[in-house]
Amino acid sequence: MAKIHRLTPEHPRMFRAEVVRSVRVSPSIQRVTVTGPELGEFPWLGYDHWFRLFLQLPHQRGGLRLPVFTGTRWWGPYLAIPEHERPHCANYTVAGFRGRAAEMDIDFVLHCGPTGELEGRAAIWACSARPGAALAVLDQGILFDRPEDATEVLIVADETGLPATAGILRSLPRDTVGRVIQEVPTAGDRRETEAPDGVAVTWVVRRDSRSVPGTAALAELLRHTAVDPAGYAFVVGESALATEGRRHLHRLGLPKNRITFSGFWKHEPTSHAA
Repeated sequence: MAKIHRLTPEHPRMFRAEVVRSVRVSPSIQRVTVTGPELGEFPWLGYDHWFRLFLQLPHQRGGLRLPVFTGTRWWGPYLAIPEHERPHCANYTVAGFRGRAAEMDIDFVLHCGPTGELEGRAAIWACSARPGAALAVLDQGILFDRPEDATEVLIVADETGLPATAGILRSLPRDTVGRVIQEVPTAGDRRETEAPDGVAVTWVVRRDSRSVPGTAALAELLRHTAVDPAGYAFVVGESALATEGRRHLHRLGLPKNRITFSGFWKHEPTSHAA
């Protein structure tokens, strides 16, 4: 595997951009393409390159206000912005990048509430985004950290990790072997991947819309009962999938330092009064 020289940027840079278009690419995914003169300099690494997305609040009319910072200390300056001017911030993975055109694709997972209403500030923004809408991205590097001597790769994700899965499969050396377990809400959310010939892709379609995302992928992972201790695993998505997946793989014999896991979000059960 070619060595990745930078996982986390020493001095992350903010890039201002604006919306080019917003389209539904599958039943559960809205893709927003953004551009801007600064984006041509985005140091894209492929794999699961991620960033913090800053969105202007719906009521704002004075432009997007961003934190001014040096080094890696952006959180304090961000919180120092008055709440009514503070942009919404969320973490996303680069779904596609075209440096010459200075364009980036961002995929948003669409979740609906009990009565069918769209939930989530970023997803609502994505579905209504119009050309010219302002935003910014703060480069955060990559999480995927496969050792150079890894004999195999195992990737497990729910739909929030789909852009990471797709990016990693595009970036892996073509002689890589291993397996992907990718959960999606519907059969229509499956997509063509650029996986190496030696990497098998298992699509797990969530049959029950009421089940917690990641549960089906975890069940499939628990049926995976053999690992090479010299391999590498990448498990991301809902918190339980990440933590329980790591625990299972470690029990099978994969060292903890060969497992990257990240809870992109946490399911909060809804309690109903009696």
